[in-house]
Amino acid sequence: MEYIRVKGNFAKHIQGQLTYVRIIAMGYLLVILAGTLLLMLPAAATDGKGTEFLTALFTATSATCVTGLVVVDTATHWTVFGQTVILLMIQVGGLGFMTMGVMMALLLRQKISLRTRGLLQESMNYMQMGGIVRLVKMAFTGTFLIEGMGSLLLMTKFIPVFGAGKGICLSIFHSISAFCNAGFDLMGTYSGQYSSLAAFYDDSMVNIVVMLLIIVGGIGFFVWSDLRRNGFHWKKYMLHTKIVLFTTTFLVILGTALFLIFEKDNLLAGMNGKERLLAAAFSSVTARTAGFNTIDTGKLTTASKLLTGVLMLIGGNPGSTAGGVKTVTIAVLLAYVWSNLRAGRGTNIFGRRLDDDTIKKASSVVMISLIMAVTAVIAISYMQPALPAEDVIFEVLSAIGTVGMSTGITRDLTIGSRIVIILLMYCGRIGSMSFALSFTERKKVAPVEFPVEKVMIG
Repeated sequence: MEYIRVKGNFAKHIQGQLTYVRIIAMGYLLVILAGTLLLMLPAAATDGKGTEFLTALFTATSATCVTGLVVVDTATHWTVFGQTVILLMIQVGGLGFMTMGVMMALLLRQKISLRTRGLLQESMNYMQMGGIVRLVKMAFTGTFLIEGMGSLLLMTKFIPVFGAGKGICLSIFHSISAFCNAGFDLMGTYSGQYSSLAAFYDDSMVNIVVMLLIIVGGIGFFVWSDLRRNGFHWKKYMLHTKIVLFTTTFLVILGTALFLIFEKDNLLAGMNGKERLLAAAFSSVTARTAGFNTIDTGKLTTASKLLTGVLMLIGGNPGSTAGGVKTVTIAVLLAYVWSNLRAGRGTNIFGRRLDDDTIKKASSVVMISLIMAVTAVIAISYMQPALPAEDVIFEVLSAIGTVGMSTGITRDLTIGSRIVIILLMYCGRIGSMSFALSFTERKKVAPVEFPVEKVMIG
């Protein structure tokens, strides 16, 4: 009896320690480890000898965290089996392992417990528990429908170039990779290793389809639900949806305009008007956590690299396949600063007032992300002082924003630097604040407040 009591108390203690955030963090970690083991198999590598642990771990983390940074070319190093494993990890990472698991349970006609619904709410960053299962169904169905449509459209371009069999496979792979904002590509055998979609820089169909997949995957499943429910009636949209649509549109247009200016005498020189517009728009969209490129990222001007870094840090939208600190987070902080500058009462946006907890969370997310980024830049610069500082900053922002763009230094990273990038990709996927909470979160907080004392700011 004593043994049973001790065992029961131990189980309750463990269950009490496994908060939603920790379960999510552990879930992604298990997916990464499983993918690493599969990628280490001889059947996964084209040389038939297998892949060493750190390379497999880096690739599995990048795929599961839908980042796109690679230390070996996806098309030439991995076999069809290896590429399939990567694609499955991208899909699980994009939709979320909890979403996939719940859909499997629903297909098996199992009931979804209250705890599982809470996990789903945390995993999808949803604002309420009610309707979460319905949202999962819509996200699952919508994802495969959109990925299917993207695949069919890409086939019209890829099949004439690569043939039926390869063209279909490439279309499916790149459609899933684009929708999940992963940035993995299989063009290494066609246009050279690590070339991404550079061979199609002037193809309107490929550029537009990939950009739309990135944007649709990055606006978030909650926004999908709101758009489906209210159609084109702007006034009926939730505040979250209004912020997402406005900020996304603004960033895409602003980014495109600035890339046209910054690269007009550099990478865009010699292109005609259509090609310039496509290249600039693609660079603006892909920097928002997608990771593809149609122009050489390593040859961007310093201004363009800084612009890309800002866009990578902002990232996509909450509850989507994208990473970064998220557009809504930045919009909330800008609205808060603007309100303070005007000495306004409360933080208002689109005729609604934001609560203090939302502002505190937004501030915490940005601050934690910046601390992680600065720490990583210093660590990598210390371990590899020969690397240009702007390239290190670019790589770090790409990793923590789960973007996947690189100036070309990824393959030159040492073991220590690669471990730093792996940790950043992992933190970026589960969320910088969630990662911090996984170590600090406690269920009970003592209701004690310390005395107030003012300090000087600014």
